[in-house]
Amino acid sequence: MMGDLGSRAREGLPDGTRGVRAAGGAAPAREWGRSARGAGDDHSRHNRTRGHGPEVGRSRAVMRVALVAVVLCGARTGASQETLVVPRASSERSGWEPGTAIPGEVLIEPLPSVGPSGPVVLDSPYVGGSWWPDGGCPPDASAGCFDDLWAARPWHWQILPTNLIWTSYLAGPKEPRFATVWYDDTSPDPIVPTQREGWLWDSTLGGRVAVLRYGSDTSIHPQGFEVQLEGAAFVRLDPSEDRDLRSSDYRFGIPLIYGVGRWQTKLAYYHLSAHLGDEAMLRHPTFPRVNYVRDAIVYGNSYYLTDWMRVYGEVGWSFYNAGGSEPWEFQFGTELVQARPTGIHGSPFFAINGMSRQELDWGGNVCVQTGWAWRGDRGGKLFRLGFEYLYGSDPQYEFVFNNQNRAGIGMWYDF
Repeated sequence: MMGDLGSRAREGLPDGTRGVRAAGGAAPAREWGRSARGAGDDHSRHNRTRGHGPEVGRSRAVMRVALVAVVLCGARTGASQETLVVPRASSERSGWEPGTAIPGEVLIEPLPSVGPSGPVVLDSPYVGGSWWPDGGCPPDASAGCFDDLWAARPWHWQILPTNLIWTSYLAGPKEPRFATVWYDDTSPDPIVPTQREGWLWDSTLGGRVAVLRYGSDTSIHPQGFEVQLEGAAFVRLDPSEDRDLRSSDYRFGIPLIYGVGRWQTKLAYYHLSAHLGDEAMLRHPTFPRVNYVRDAIVYGNSYYLTDWMRVYGEVGWSFYNAGGSEPWEFQFGTELVQARPTGIHGSPFFAINGMSRQELDWGGNVCVQTGWAWRGDRGGKLFRLGFEYLYGSDPQYEFVFNNQNRAGIGMWYDF
């Protein structure tokens, strides 16, 4: 079609104008214009002499086709093309009245180039340096950007923020996270007291998430008001009995968090219930099941002595108890872990947690963990491998009135 339009345009133009390029400077355009005007004047006089109306219509049609061809050629030549002046027959010689006919000259502007048009022009001189106001970091920058992790940052509403103001205790046996620990327990088996409990496999399947925050959006140690959800299943498998499910505890909670500077405060509700495993009941049908249940309100505080050292404590009061549970409980501890991204090499960590419970005459357990930790670049995600030692009451509340003296290896992931 392009070729046909071009050939039709060339056939309709006078001999002196054939082969004129669409681009190439003002001189060819003026020459083309003079030739076309002359041809138009001759053609107009010829039509007036012979009185051929249809020929005039055909001449106009041919000129329109030529105009289309010029436009198409201009689109192909890019931004370097100059403005073309496309002549039409003079109104004085053709008899056309101004305002009632096509103007004598039509300006055809070239299409803009799709390629780069040149350097970017700024409204003001460029000044190097940080793009964030006051030389600081953007609110969602990685932790490595900040010299002071506790400096005040702008607060705003956030739905489903990617990190947490209050994090789970590293060595807390009942904290929601992904975790698994293989250990050897030297205490008597609570189901078969005449034998040692031996090797067991405990796993935690759950996590803690933030659903709403009014506060800062830093990747490490954000501040503000926050609503969280927590939940986990704590399961125990017995490798010596075909990995039977011995017991499982389930926990769900809604913590309300406030953090400012190095302080964090928690007010939470949680429900916890304990269950004996089906396989354990089938193997030991005479073992008495304990229906341990707690619905509790918890108030806690934590404080960071340094960027990497945290101390904490909390008190819980249960308003509904069953299976030997009593209202009051206390938990406290400290943890040392790198707050900033560790990279592939990681860094060491250490954590210790203690619990005291009213139903145990204020006894409880102590858990110690140490090993190697890796923290992600954003969001404070933490993965750990290490050693765990626990002494005291069994953290599986189906056996809460039995003790453990265990040591093993584990891995833990907080997100």
